[in-house]
Amino acid sequence: MTVSTEDAAVRVPEGADKERPGRELVVAAVFGPLADMLVLALLRLRIRPTAVVLANVAAGLAAAAALGASALLAAALLLQLKTLLDNADGRLARASGSTTLVGRYLDTEADLVVNAALFTALGSVTEQPWLALAAFCALILILSIDFNAERLYCEVRDDLPGLPRPTGTRSERVLERIYAIVFAPQDRLVRAVSTGRLDRILAREPDPGRRLRATLAYHDRPTVTVLANLGLSTQLVVLGVCLVLDGPSAYLWLVLGCAALLAVLQLRRELLARRALRG
Repeated sequence: MTVSTEDAAVRVPEGADKERPGRELVVAAVFGPLADMLVLALLRLRIRPTAVVLANVAAGLAAAAALGASALLAAALLLQLKTLLDNADGRLARASGSTTLVGRYLDTEADLVVNAALFTALGSVTEQPWLALAAFCALILILSIDFNAERLYCEVRDDLPGLPRPTGTRSERVLERIYAIVFAPQDRLVRAVSTGRLDRILAREPDPGRRLRATLAYHDRPTVTVLANLGLSTQLVVLGVCLVLDGPSAYLWLVLGCAALLAVLQLRRELLARRALRG
């Protein structure tokens, strides 16, 4: 679908930015506005969203290569380019009316490839491969909890956005299969733990009104907002700062600290749900 530049000037600010219950501050303040300007140019050039995803991957892998070569400043700059492109591809798809399941799966799976390359490079440059592996696993957990907490927040409020219509193409089927193998099990595990903890709290409460209040309190906006600000855009900004300051090891410890924060957030949610039941 082709969009005129006149339409783009209106649609990018109003329709391309995906509505989320929790705002990621670096996106709202920096990368979102920059991505909107980039999308205007991409629309004029008729660049497809898939090409932006591939450019995003190329920038991320180039950052990993620079990091592995100890070119920390170059790596930091390439990471910010990757983050800009990562924020632009979805906006471009929505602004041009070309959102697809291929784009959704490709974007998610590309991020995993780039993250694996980045943490491999971090393990090499810091000479702490086991610390890098632990931080990589922690980041995957953080991103999965962020994604699923947001979806659960929307589900309990009957506000879950729909997925693009399947096309049945071979590339879509392949990417869907990869997603089902790599991401779906962790999604199911995260959701099972989250809903299981809430079910224990609600087990002895028969009143539907109290159960609903506790459920809404458990799936609350502040939790989703905190998790959003542990998201990938923020992570890569923090990694870039650590690289500029010549402290790649510090970033690995920061990721582990973010993972520890997840337990605090979970305890807070359970406390809010119990208070809602008593109220």
